[in-house]
Amino acid sequence: MNLVIDIGNTFVKLAVFQAGEIIYSSTEKDLTENTLVEVYEKFNIQNAISSSVSSNNNVLKKYNILSLTHDTPLPLQLNYTTPQTLGLDRLAAVMGAKVKCDNNYLVIDMGTCVTFDYVNSNNEYLGGAISPGFKMRFRALNTFTKKLPLINYDDIKPKLVGDSTETSIISGVYNGLKNEIIGVINEYLQQYNGVKIVVTGGDRNLFDLEPKNRIFADEFLVLRGLNEILNYNEKK
Repeated sequence: MNLVIDIGNTFVKLAVFQAGEIIYSSTEKDLTENTLVEVYEKFNIQNAISSSVSSNNNVLKKYNILSLTHDTPLPLQLNYTTPQTLGLDRLAAVMGAKVKCDNNYLVIDMGTCVTFDYVNSNNEYLGGAISPGFKMRFRALNTFTKKLPLINYDDIKPKLVGDSTETSIISGVYNGLKNEIIGVINEYLQQYNGVKIVVTGGDRNLFDLEPKNRIFADEFLVLRGLNEILNYNEKK
């Protein structure tokens, strides 16, 4: 069985894979040795991989865990001019999408930032785009102006025409991001014939994007990608 660990800025996500399927997952505030001991003993873990925003994690150093870096072998060609600056979560996400799509796909990760990552039909990762995320846009309007309030979006469908400062901000942020994403998708569809779209991230359910039948949503995309990277390196 494989253990994959994704250590982010806020949470730690763990998953245990058996034959390519998730049989256990959890989200923790921190990664403790007790958590690892429990998972290893309960599931008889044979191989493990971690991806971390921090290079210093004393708990991981005690275990024989493959640490994802920019030098880790991948079953695709990286055509990114600054691979050392490429977010490891972006790498893992495109590898997770590869399970579903093989080649020629765009991954949209709607988290703190909104990232777009493209793998072409020749199995080459070309890069993509990074844009401010949903909550970040509300904070930016409040931070960089003197009078605009910080809005806590409450999941109410926004009006197109805001009739107050609060509803105008909600309309601008919500409809602006929605149309940005739809616009980017349409540009990729025009430029790359038959491209498939995969959406992940905590804000993936904000917009109704799935009815186009070419869009797949997967909340475990990064974890699946880490598992694919682990399997690839164990076979080498």
